[in-house]
Amino acid sequence: MTRKQKRLTLIGAAGVVLAAAAGLILFALNDQIVFFQTPTDIVQKGIPHGQRIRLGGLVEEGSLRRSDDARVDFVVTDTTSTIAVTYQGILPDLFREGQGVVAEGVVGPDGVFVADNVLAKHDENYVPKEVAEALKDKGVWQGQN
Repeated sequence: MTRKQKRLTLIGAAGVVLAAAAGLILFALNDQIVFFQTPTDIVQKGIPHGQRIRLGGLVEEGSLRRSDDARVDFVVTDTTSTIAVTYQGILPDLFREGQGVVAEGVVGPDGVFVADNVLAKHDENYVPKEVAEALKDKGVWQGQN
């Protein structure tokens, strides 16, 4: 082998090793990936029960119900579709009706979204990028550009 062939063989082997490492990392993280969906996406795509997703939209006015055992029920809307959400725990201080929200969890067999993590906007100008884009697509975005 010439010096040039040895160098090309070494570069090729390094490329194969890097590709294999990247493939293994992506395979390992596959179970940790959570996709963002709006209520309309859930209805149209028929998201299977038990699949972990992030649900984003606005908390519908008049839908917030609190119980004594720290359970909270509310409805998330993207102005086209709605989905009922139930959450067991303490909500963020800035969580309220009419505000943007992202809830992480699964859709139950009864069609109710069971959240295990709820995120609310943290100031007047912030709405999660995915929620803002979904609201812009629906033509109801009222925030800054």
